[in-house]
Amino acid sequence: MEEFALSFSRPAITSAVTRGAARLFVALDYAPLLEVRLPNGRRADVMALGPRGQIAVAEVKSGIEDFRADQKWGEYRPWCDAFFFAVAPEFPRAVLPDEPGLIVADAFDGAVLREARVTALAGARRKALILAFARLAAMRALGGA
Repeated sequence: MEEFALSFSRPAITSAVTRGAARLFVALDYAPLLEVRLPNGRRADVMALGPRGQIAVAEVKSGIEDFRADQKWGEYRPWCDAFFFAVAPEFPRAVLPDEPGLIVADAFDGAVLREARVTALAGARRKALILAFARLAAMRALGGA
């Protein structure tokens, strides 16, 4: 009997993990947006707004090469209350730092394996981010962004 090993491209893995992480945030009563430009020029793969104005960011990593090539994850922390890595189930999780939260996701769902350390944003920064988030969501709903 022949054995198979399914192989997926990095874009396919990124898309699946992003979708699963977004679905997880919805299940946790957060409203997610994908590909959100932050004030420092970085792009959050998933930014989610909680029911009390909490802001979570998930950085999707498609594989070990992607993680090793992009060590800018600390630059996301000043723009959220909670920061997570989101990875596929087969990702070698031992290479990830312990500080961020950890989401494991596929195209259908996700699970929080490690909660993120919560560091509350300053009120003025939170207000500015929520306003920018709302405007982006409205523009996207109209097909303008």
